[in-house]
Amino acid sequence: MKNFTKEERLCSRKSLDLLFKNGSSFLLYPFRVSYLFVPEKSAFPVQVVINVSKKRFKRAHDRNLIKRRTREAYRLHKASALYPLLNHPDQLLLLSLQFVGKEHYDYAFFEKKLGNAFKKLMLTIEPSVDLSASKHETD
Repeated sequence: MKNFTKEERLCSRKSLDLLFKNGSSFLLYPFRVSYLFVPEKSAFPVQVVINVSKKRFKRAHDRNLIKRRTREAYRLHKASALYPLLNHPDQLLLLSLQFVGKEHYDYAFFEKKLGNAFKKLMLTIEPSVDLSASKHETD
């Protein structure tokens, strides 16, 4: 569960377009989190893409450092903070983590902010998941 495999990465152009056109998002500095549920079976409940703007960070090593820190924080906390509430086997959560900050931060900051982003994501998703579950029960 502590791995970050190829199946967990969002690479499909079709899925990315769908996420950014139809998905919902919120800003929790320094991340903009976009998400969308799609009716698809997958080995993992979430596929994620991590973005860092070339406009804000011109040098590739700066962008890579931010992506590495974000990926590591995601890898360590996905099983405890994100997966327990996503127990619908026929739904896949497409998730985008865009870094919109303007500075370099240490790893502890990334861990704290990504944890807060997961909490906010669960609060925004939970009512919609409950409503969809209750809708199927009434049908």
